[in-house]
Amino acid sequence: MQRGLFTALSFVLGAVTSIVSGYLGMKVAVFSNVRTTVSAQKPGFTACFNTAFRAGAVMGFALCGLGIIMLYATMLVFRSYYPNPEDWIYLTECITGYGLGGSSIAMFGRVGGGIYTKAADVGADLVGKVVHGIPEDDPRNPATIADNVGDNVGDVAGMGSDLFGSFAESTCAALVIGSSIGATGGWDAMVWPLILSATGIIVCLLCSFIATDIFTVKKEADVETALKVQLISTTALMIPATYGAAVWFLPAEFYLKQTVGTGTLTLNPWQAWVCVIMGAVGGLVIGLITEYYTSHSYQPVREVANSCKTGAATNMIYGIALGYKSAIIPVIVLALVVYGSFTLCDMYGVALAAIGFLTNLATGLTIDVYGPVCDNAGGIAEMAELDPSVREKTDALDAAGNTTAAIGKGFAIGSAALVSLALFGAFVTRIRHSSGDTVFQNGVNMLEPITFAFLIIGGMIPFAFAAMTMKSVGLAAMEMVMEVQRQFDEKPHLLDANPTERPDYDACIAISTKASLKEMVPPGAMVMLTPLLTGIIFGVSAVSGLLVGSLVASVQLAISMSNSGGAWDNAKKYIEKASPDSELKGKGSDIHKAAVVGDTVGDPFKDTSGPALNIVMKLMAVLSLVFADTFYAINDGTGLLALS
Repeated sequence: MQRGLFTALSFVLGAVTSIVSGYLGMKVAVFSNVRTTVSAQKPGFTACFNTAFRAGAVMGFALCGLGIIMLYATMLVFRSYYPNPEDWIYLTECITGYGLGGSSIAMFGRVGGGIYTKAADVGADLVGKVVHGIPEDDPRNPATIADNVGDNVGDVAGMGSDLFGSFAESTCAALVIGSSIGATGGWDAMVWPLILSATGIIVCLLCSFIATDIFTVKKEADVETALKVQLISTTALMIPATYGAAVWFLPAEFYLKQTVGTGTLTLNPWQAWVCVIMGAVGGLVIGLITEYYTSHSYQPVREVANSCKTGAATNMIYGIALGYKSAIIPVIVLALVVYGSFTLCDMYGVALAAIGFLTNLATGLTIDVYGPVCDNAGGIAEMAELDPSVREKTDALDAAGNTTAAIGKGFAIGSAALVSLALFGAFVTRIRHSSGDTVFQNGVNMLEPITFAFLIIGGMIPFAFAAMTMKSVGLAAMEMVMEVQRQFDEKPHLLDANPTERPDYDACIAISTKASLKEMVPPGAMVMLTPLLTGIIFGVSAVSGLLVGSLVASVQLAISMSNSGGAWDNAKKYIEKASPDSELKGKGSDIHKAAVVGDTVGDPFKDTSGPALNIVMKLMAVLSLVFADTFYAINDGTGLLALS
């Protein structure tokens, strides 16, 4: 009873921390976008870049700082009830609620925010650009305000809650799997995952001045380079910093109970540190591969842009092929990280690798939030009818932000995969403890009929989820298109150069709001109820198959969808930069209209369904972990039907 209350308390704290972090991020983004617009009127790129970058830094450091403080404070409170190291396994069981709380809010932020922003974005683009040929963010377009609001909802609050969930869950997984470490290594050794995250904040803070004060952005070409240097330098400095944390806080030898088998592993600080570094370097590699496939500086996106010469169909074919191809190297990198970290430190090593992915979370979030701030700044410049040079400058900042946002999505997907696997390991650990080592002692047998059956069902869940969220965006976008077209029909002077009528922005905002609140319920319910019903009815073996199947399918689908969407978006931007006399003809041409079609299809790919699949694999795993004892209590883990 007491553990249940503590788990519920940590759930509430995790949810509140995620909400507060997202709220702060949106507040800062709203205050900063107009300041970025004003700064863009000054000569050069330095002032406007620094304004947007520092806005992102506020979100990054606030989220990481709040997350660590709240989690550690909760652990200290629970420690007063479980003072003996032998009882710390119950403490870590209670802490799992913190990760579940953060991930539950992330589900609503990612899915609801994604539907909100993309319904407005797709509707505004289809009617504004394709049908009537007016510029993006033109104040005459009734969906413009909803589009700009959506950037903050989906790309600031949604991304923030997603990565906060990854941080909370990876830490919880490491604590559960490593709960036996405290008995011999002490409190410092057990909370080392939190010390790693704190070390990451310090490193990110030291490196935060690189892009703004050392590698100063003076021209357009410097923007993308500065953001990339920021990311690489943070990862590079993380290597010696985390080594220091390992040597300082971990004992020369500490012991860990194996996830599979009855043995005990003898570990040292070097092994734990290598697992962290494999995660950090793996994350950087995945980020750079993502950049290669989504930046118009490289061949893949330029091929997609050139395919628009023959229409929207070839654009779609090239974009989808690019997404599938872009999943190959990241998946191989993830496989190598998993194999290496598991070999060194068992499933605890996988959890440490997941934390390694997120050690530079503050920098990653800074770069992610920078993008929507620049996007909104461009919208404000357009609506305020400022000099065209201001919009050109914000577009240049936004184009770099678009690529770095794709890099951020690569980080998020990679970390989610490792977090999900670590949570699966924690689930197995909890079941073994609850059963007194009678269940899963020799691991999970995937050839067991019930396990294999649910492995296949788990692989289906991400596709069902993607279908539901894509259709939700489509339904809301159709309603948005009809509303915008209705206003253009009823207010014929709205499209005049100097319109005498005002668009009804509120109607479009209401459509996005209602659609996001209504349409996020079915996919959210599916993700939350599936593991619960599976565990209660079919037992723990079925849950283990479900989690593995969901993880394997989600990773591939999330990477391909996110990168296809990013490539279509940047292919459109590449065409927009071309002059009317060039091969690609530039804005307003048939080639550009074909690119806009790809961009509008790619919007829910990269900002709704793709990133939300991170939540699918994490939320199902953490729910299973929190309810592991409940599942085992039903017929000794065989479920109500007792099939296994």
